Amino acid sequence: MVRLKLLFTALLATMFLATLPDLSWGTEQAQQRRAGRDVRQDTRQGARDTKQACRASNEKSNAGCRQDKRQTKQGGRQTARDLKY
Repeated sequence: MVRLKLLFTALLATMFLATLPDLSWGTEQAQQRRAGRDVRQDTRQGARDTKQACRASNEKSNAGCRQDKRQTKQGGRQTARDLKY
């Protein structure tokens, strides 16, 4: 009877330990998503600053400044993708 309890306990411990790598993957994936989200949020502000600087310098038309803003945001999205995948 004691051996059966010991065997059952060992089996439960093994099953628990076998699930640990899956739990750590979920945590790692969440950290990657969070890092990507942070990059995108920082990029949004950077894109706003880019457009404001472009408009203030009066070098380009509004459409040209919008294009610069789009390119800045696209670069941030790509950086976020590189972090996630």
